[in-house]
Amino acid sequence: MKVDAWIVERFRSDGHEVLYVAEVEPGISDEIVLERAMQTGSILVTQDKEFGEPVFRQGLATHGVILIRLSGLAAEEKAKVVSVVLATRRAQISGAFTVLSPASARIRRF
Repeated sequence: MKVDAWIVERFRSDGHEVLYVAEVEPGISDEIVLERAMQTGSILVTQDKEFGEPVFRQGLATHGVILIRLSGLAAEEKAKVVSVVLATRRAQISGAFTVLSPASARIRRF
């Protein structure tokens, strides 16, 4: 499941460099996505809960993963929530697996 385009556009308007897989390499494997994020020093932002498998069970290295679980919110509101959490908690999110829900941001270190 790809990240909402609103979130990508919000990141870009906030000044972040964004590699949006759906734009440049749709259909690549999760392992390749993680590898590209690692190579570029990027935090992976995803709506695909399957990324927990390669990170926790296979031990693949990452600079951080944000799993967006914000169902029920409008796309613009999701973008705002993700942007605010990234801006205010980046140090905690870096090198961790973060699950964003409407009520919380659960941060789990690897």
